[in-house]
Amino acid sequence: MEEKKVVLYIAVSVDGYIADEFGGIEWLEEAAQKGEGDNGYSVFYETVDTIVMGNATYEQVLGFDIPFPYEGKPSYVFSRTKTGKDEHVEFINSDPKTFLDRLQGDRRIWLVGGAGVLNAFMKSNTVDELRITYIPILLGKGIPLFHGGYEKTNLQLQNVKTYKEIVELHYKIER
Repeated sequence: MEEKKVVLYIAVSVDGYIADEFGGIEWLEEAAQKGEGDNGYSVFYETVDTIVMGNATYEQVLGFDIPFPYEGKPSYVFSRTKTGKDEHVEFINSDPKTFLDRLQGDRRIWLVGGAGVLNAFMKSNTVDELRITYIPILLGKGIPLFHGGYEKTNLQLQNVKTYKEIVELHYKIER
């Protein structure tokens, strides 16, 4: 049987926000300086072969003044309004299980974000691992990583890595 593994890999403030109240993530660049190197990003990136994100995250990525960072890896954007493909991604209008069933072959899928698409994957019980990097900042308000509404989920700690002041927790979701 083909194995697909969905891994959330995301940075979050210590108080649980992935973006400020306006959707901004500028605080990540400043805070990342408290770590070392790229804080494990490039090592993780080499382990994935498929990219999944929500439309708001995709729009944010396109707004960065850099080339599309996931070039060469199949990339999918969950959207309620867009269909088809553009030069970087294919837009998905289905539920996570239908999408995953459609993918061919073994896949290690990076669930980039944001919170809405994560919530849909959590509700469909299709997330296999959580790799949450805690950034040493308290935002006080913003977009929370988890929205709830999914079943109680037990986690098994796989690893803890520190990059100076930044901590990455790696959990496997128990089934």
